[in-house]
Amino acid sequence: MTTAPAKATEARNLVSLAVGDRLKESRIRANISQLKLAAEAHVDRVFISNIERGVANPSVIVLANICHVLGMTLAEFFSELDIALPPQEDEPRRTNAAQPKVKPPGSRLR
Repeated sequence: MTTAPAKATEARNLVSLAVGDRLKESRIRANISQLKLAAEAHVDRVFISNIERGVANPSVIVLANICHVLGMTLAEFFSELDIALPPQEDEPRRTNAAQPKVKPPGSRLR
């Protein structure tokens, strides 16, 4: 018995799709190929494609690098996006996974 792979649309949400559309629009307006954008932003071309399709979510740092290559700021990039996404009921609440640093023995830190 074989199971069908998950559809790509299941991994997408409205925000990811909006960011992807905005990236593609900005890239085409700047007349830059995915390959050139990826090379200059120090990411893989497939990652650029995945962002544009709403499958991948870039970090803010990666998005800032991409915006730099496109000759725009993050503020300019997001200025035309008018979307918000409410938390989904079926998603688990995110917790802080950071661990506090242990005080060294004999430390006077409190």
